[in-house]
Amino acid sequence: MAARKSKTGKKKQPRKTNSLSRPIWKGSIDFGLVNIPVSLYSAETPSRLDFDMLDKRDFSRVRYHRVNERTGKEVPWDQVIKGYQYEKGEYVALTDEDFRRANVESTQSITITDFVDLSEISPIYYDKPYYLEPVKNGRRAYALLREVMKKTGKAGIARVVIRTRQHLAVLLVQGSLLILNLLRFAHELRDASALDVPETGSKRAGVSDREIKMAEQLLENMIGEWNPQKYRDDYYDDLKNLIDKKIRSGQTKAVEAAETPPRPKREGKVIDIMHLLQQSVKQARRKEEPARRRKAS
Repeated sequence: MAARKSKTGKKKQPRKTNSLSRPIWKGSIDFGLVNIPVSLYSAETPSRLDFDMLDKRDFSRVRYHRVNERTGKEVPWDQVIKGYQYEKGEYVALTDEDFRRANVESTQSITITDFVDLSEISPIYYDKPYYLEPVKNGRRAYALLREVMKKTGKAGIARVVIRTRQHLAVLLVQGSLLILNLLRFAHELRDASALDVPETGSKRAGVSDREIKMAEQLLENMIGEWNPQKYRDDYYDDLKNLIDKKIRSGQTKAVEAAETPPRPKREGKVIDIMHLLQQSVKQARRKEEPARRRKAS
């Protein structure tokens, strides 16, 4: 699109449009007394194949209906409300306005409570990423928060209400963007203390120094730079290829279960870890040779 000329004769640049879908939330980042108006966009693009449930007998779609438990009749969406059961069979009705009214400030702000080192947050807490975009007159404050976080290397721990539920979140910097990644609360994670795993440095682990050294060699041969574009959902591609193959062969209504070769049973088998490590190191080195030759030339 060509740039237009303004009344002063200067060329106007085409307005930058956001290619993302509509924001799912609008509010502000509260950083002390600083208020930064922002829009929240989902950072995910799920790569999944959508499947419909079918009746095997005639391939008609199986639909699910919202049914009144007492009358057995279908309930239209505009008659469905949320209710909290405080006694058996007794409910308190709640509207969207009730959810907002419960705590107006919480539903409209990302409130930073602490700043921490990003390395202190275990990956197990990470849940869902969102992009943050400044709106109205929030660009300068947005840039200020981003730059101070970059300089200090800190991440902000915050609370935010999205779709009637409060979340713990971490605010972090990626290039020129502020990212909000929802976190799981500690009580949402199961206690793993009952699992029987070898303790670090324990003799019960039975790992020898020689095995550790060989494993280090394998790891060193597999070291590379993080490049997210390098990785693909192979299962998605394979499943799509299988579907395309069925369409081309005219086997779209074949529902007989194909025989899957049984997986080899490995439980109870004595594994020679050292032998496997040595073979793995050789294999990794063979893969690295072409890259090393290219660098040398």
